[in-house]
Amino acid sequence: MESYLLDWANLLLRWLHVIVGIAWIGASFYFVWLDNHLLKPSDQALQAKGVDGELWAVHGGGFYNPQKYMVAPSHLPQHLHWFYWESYWTWMSGFALFVVLYLFNASSFLIDKRVLDWTPAAAIAAALGFLAAGWLVYDQICRRFGRDRQTGAIGNDGLVLGLIAVFVALATWAACQLFAGRAAFLIIGAMLATMMSANVFFWIIPGQKEVIADMRAGRTPSPLHGQRGKQRSVHNTYFGLPVLVAMLSNHYGMLYSARWNWAVLITLMLAGVLIRSYFVKRHKGVNAWGLVLAALILLGALIVALAPTVSADRQGAGKEVPATPNIAQVQAIVAQRCQMCHNEALSQKNIQLHTPALIEQNAQALYQQAVVLKLMPLNNATQITEQERAVLGRWFEAKNAKP
Repeated sequence: MESYLLDWANLLLRWLHVIVGIAWIGASFYFVWLDNHLLKPSDQALQAKGVDGELWAVHGGGFYNPQKYMVAPSHLPQHLHWFYWESYWTWMSGFALFVVLYLFNASSFLIDKRVLDWTPAAAIAAALGFLAAGWLVYDQICRRFGRDRQTGAIGNDGLVLGLIAVFVALATWAACQLFAGRAAFLIIGAMLATMMSANVFFWIIPGQKEVIADMRAGRTPSPLHGQRGKQRSVHNTYFGLPVLVAMLSNHYGMLYSARWNWAVLITLMLAGVLIRSYFVKRHKGVNAWGLVLAALILLGALIVALAPTVSADRQGAGKEVPATPNIAQVQAIVAQRCQMCHNEALSQKNIQLHTPALIEQNAQALYQQAVVLKLMPLNNATQITEQERAVLGRWFEAKNAKP
């Protein structure tokens, strides 16, 4: 019953996380697009009001005319809409999911003894440390290198983004030396997402609130708040696709089980940055197709590098193993590699594999999880070999082959 309830908690938290994540990333993408499409107003009245840019758009049968003030309008409206709960709920739901799925099952999900044999408590502390340290290091990079020393204005974006990229790459390498591959990928994604949400919580929203407080008190707002908010918002838009690909890629064993899994994740995230950079430039009227080409080259190189090779059982073991394995051979592999978690007493994910009939009944799931995705056994705790996966694959394919 406990496992069943945890599955429901996992599903509902994941659903919530996806919903609010769509809202947050969507709003982020929209405002970056909007900023890059605003035009200087020709209307003298708008200029006199302090409107720095405007846009006319049509959507859903109506016309919209968003206007942007720099730094703020002379007279504040009573009702302002704040875009921050999307960010906060995305982080809170994601962290709750991380706790339920990974921290409550640290010995299974965080630890791979082939990578590092340590205690669950140490692994949990290190995982939480990645989230905190990621924000602290990133924030210090922005504070120390993100301002012009002479004018004090926010700037040096190239240097700041370069240092952030180096830090994220080092963190990715370190995570893959400490945690199970699947957990390492998720932790890096969570670290970036924490940096994004912390930008909103510690800088973007407080800066906006200070501007409003200054205006209501009759003081002239400092342009530094807008500059810093813009800087952190731009960072967030570049973090978005790397976060998404890190979260999604941990569902694909071919990625996180690779020998150089840290390089795989870095390459995927870099491709995401290049794709996002293309769209940011396109919003400004520049079609930088070279960025798309570079991203496709990186992804193509990964596809080639991770392509499966012809396994030994197909090359030379044919004399010992029939071309079409029988159920007895499959049952022998399942008994050694899968049955300890999928039996009459313990049926993880409600899957039992302790009899030939049950193996036949759950053949589709067995094939998907152990052969195609290579997600099971979890962290390969039972040391299933590629040859054994291939035997399971040949058995299922022959079983389902059209006559």
